[in-house]
Amino acid sequence: MLTSFSRRTTAVALASLTVAAAAAVAALRTEETEPRTAVTPANGAAATVLDAERPVVRPRPGEVAVCRRPGREEIVRIPDPGAPDGGRPIWVRRPPGPDSADLPVLYLLHGSTGTHESITGAGAGPLLDREMCRTGVEFVVAAPYGQEVGGSDTEWGDAADGDFRIETFVTEKAVRAVEGDHPRPRHLRAIGGFSMGGYGAAALSLRHPDLYRQAISWAGYFRVDDPSGTFGDTPDPHAPDRLLDDPAVRDIRFLLVEGTEDFTPLQEGSIHGEARRFAALLTERGMAVQTRFPPGGHTYDVWTPTFPEAVDFLVTGWRQPVAGAAQR
Repeated sequence: MLTSFSRRTTAVALASLTVAAAAAVAALRTEETEPRTAVTPANGAAATVLDAERPVVRPRPGEVAVCRRPGREEIVRIPDPGAPDGGRPIWVRRPPGPDSADLPVLYLLHGSTGTHESITGAGAGPLLDREMCRTGVEFVVAAPYGQEVGGSDTEWGDAADGDFRIETFVTEKAVRAVEGDHPRPRHLRAIGGFSMGGYGAAALSLRHPDLYRQAISWAGYFRVDDPSGTFGDTPDPHAPDRLLDDPAVRDIRFLLVEGTEDFTPLQEGSIHGEARRFAALLTERGMAVQTRFPPGGHTYDVWTPTFPEAVDFLVTGWRQPVAGAAQR
């Protein structure tokens, strides 16, 4: 519980203390690796559908509708007994025009002290609109509410005692609510998150490789840090650094963002160094990973300036050819 208090309160103070030092850092530090060879589908099956028949993202920089009109927002509320007031909201921002199965979707997960309103309050909607116009690739953004009625750190998981099922909500109910009659192919669906949400983005993408092809973790951690005991006595199946040897996950692309002064405490150690540690594990397995180390600590003011690079990362993945069998 001490760690939970630290992550929810002390981390904010730590981030504030490092702002002045961070301002002196002149450039964003970057490291990246991409696999040198293509990844074979886990089941070894041959492609049965031509790539030309798959949805294709075709960038039109400066020409897409969001360059002229902002995205439209809505709050979708889904009944959920584990949520306060019995309903779990999802903030959805869609670019102008009709929805379709070839329009990518980015799901964003908030941190342990936040809600979907933390993401909107950081200006994510207009900032991402700007990047859609710049790159010429529009996409839907959806941020579900990840708190539970008892106030536990949910870790974006399903509680071992059955009190809440947030992983199931994100990977099933939220996908149906956001995508509706136009379910996306796996290669056009990405998941990202901030702090605890960064952990969640890594864990859920690896636990559900049939759903997501790309994951972005801002200030995440890649081992279980579960101060509220969400996972009970079996945490290992929820640890990203223990989920990398399944062949089905090998083509997932990762972007890991960590502030140079982010020393937010965990139950053991801190967030500092987690991005490099996890990137090394991914690289050992030939998986695609990029890292960014912006100056600063544990705050949206450090994370949102990396949105241009994050969207470039996503667009690169959305444009890559996808074999029929690998699409799932």
